[in-house]
Amino acid sequence: MQTTLSPEARQLPRAAEAERILRSCVHCGFCNATCPTYQLLGDELDGPRGRIYLIKQVLEGAPATAQTQVHLDRCLACRNCETTCPSGVDYHNLLDIGRAVVDAALPRPAGQQLLRRGLRVLCANPQLFKALINSGSRLRPLLPQAVQDKLPRQLPTAKPRPTPRHSRRVLLLEGCVQPGLSPNTNAATARVLDRLGISVQPVSAAACCGAVDYHLGAQAAGLERARRNIDAWWPHLQQGAEAIIQTASGCGAFIKEYQQLLAHDPAYRDKARQVSALARDLVEVLHNEPVEQLGAHSEQRLAFHCPCTLQHAQKLGGAVESLLQRLGFTLTAVPDSHLCCGSAGTYSLTQPQLARQLRDDKLRALESGRPDLIVTANIGCQTHLDGAGRTPVRHWIEVLD
Repeated sequence: MQTTLSPEARQLPRAAEAERILRSCVHCGFCNATCPTYQLLGDELDGPRGRIYLIKQVLEGAPATAQTQVHLDRCLACRNCETTCPSGVDYHNLLDIGRAVVDAALPRPAGQQLLRRGLRVLCANPQLFKALINSGSRLRPLLPQAVQDKLPRQLPTAKPRPTPRHSRRVLLLEGCVQPGLSPNTNAATARVLDRLGISVQPVSAAACCGAVDYHLGAQAAGLERARRNIDAWWPHLQQGAEAIIQTASGCGAFIKEYQQLLAHDPAYRDKARQVSALARDLVEVLHNEPVEQLGAHSEQRLAFHCPCTLQHAQKLGGAVESLLQRLGFTLTAVPDSHLCCGSAGTYSLTQPQLARQLRDDKLRALESGRPDLIVTANIGCQTHLDGAGRTPVRHWIEVLD
């Protein structure tokens, strides 16, 4: 795709990257075949190719419009199109660049600004978020149904974690919303790893990965959280911690991109490169361990929902399914498993109608094999799917534990 960036666009820090990505697109349209929003809406501008054209126009000097902002907002950033694309278009990074330019040129209505700012403040504060979840769970009958759908079905609790005692140590990102919504996920992770001779070392200073800020238009704030996490992890990595584990695939996908996002920061680029290299989704760690000694087995029929951030961003599609089958679990078939459930970080709150349609489609696929339980690898997907009040949804490590 030929491009002629405007003089203003050429001054952007990521101008060369944007131009490279735009020129890699060959207009084939294969991406639309696997784009969830294009399948729902049938509008070329609500598919990756159309959004690429919109970003190209703005970077070439066309005025940003409210409609351009709407089409970019509707993108789930699921990266399914990247898996499909024969030309290797780095779409999600172009989307980040385009959204930042459009948002800078076109201030959002006050209601949208308030919602986004509120989500950033709330989601990135684990203590505040957990307190609100606990309060909401107790007041559930008094709350609107839309709010009830976002709460756990039962007041979440966590079993105790083992005390670190092994020479092999890993760091575990606690996350920002997971301690409030599903605290047993990280506790179960610590217990399973302990049985395999690996201790989880807590690092309280590292909580939010920065993705919520970054994808809600506050990219500088998201990168500052990344720097703080690097500072918190660095001494432990220097002292021999093997890896930084994430049990939420969305966080994992973002941490693995620290190296790219901080590549122009001379104070952090080398550390960011090493942190990204040591970032591991939980399934990557267990894949190389003698998990058979755990003796895990269940008569339950499981349907696994593979989050977009696991299969399209981290390229780990099939990894959890393989591990569970290796341990003797029975998995049901899931049609169209490549499609997004509609959670997509905060998307289910900023685009509730589209998110609900995608959730219902995904649940029909997941439930087609009549599973007893749905398991997944990302807290956002887990909460979004479980909010329908149908087949229970849990993180897969809880079942293994």
